[in-house]
Amino acid sequence: MTIEIANESGVAVDETSIVSAARFALDRMEVSPLAELSVVLVTLDVMSDLHERWMDLPGPTDVMAFPMDELDAARRPDAGDPSPALLGDIVLCPAFARDQARTAGHSLLDELHLLTVHGVLHLLGYDHAEPAEEREMFGLQKRILADFKAAVAEAKRQDAQRTADDRLLGAAGLDGPADAES
Repeated sequence: MTIEIANESGVAVDETSIVSAARFALDRMEVSPLAELSVVLVTLDVMSDLHERWMDLPGPTDVMAFPMDELDAARRPDAGDPSPALLGDIVLCPAFARDQARTAGHSLLDELHLLTVHGVLHLLGYDHAEPAEEREMFGLQKRILADFKAAVAEAKRQDAQRTADDRLLGAAGLDGPADAES
């Protein structure tokens, strides 16, 4: 799975973590590993322009998703064409998301993870225009984010354990190249 990210927003963010959230959501949704996704982080002015041009709504927003027509090839396990499918683009606005994060009581990165998962779901055809659609999409979004956070926490726990084990082995003199051969 190829995920390209471009930060044109002027806001420093952990781009690797945003890509990880997108990859996790795509994996969870069983999207083909041949799929391609683009994530772009933009300024308030750029987002305002996109929001007005494509949604006919004034001012900036937090996330927009622009799906491509190749969605079916990316999702269907029985699709005959093995070529990569371009899912589309997710556009995030960190400057707009910062206020939402503050209001929600979490970090900007947590908000960007939420918006990334939200954008992925839009690319896969989910919407929240009707109440039933909103319940389905937001419920799925909540589960994916909870699972992503749990996976990140577990990876950090394992890294900490490895570091502690390495320190212990080093203190015992068992970390040298000669020990690896025996």
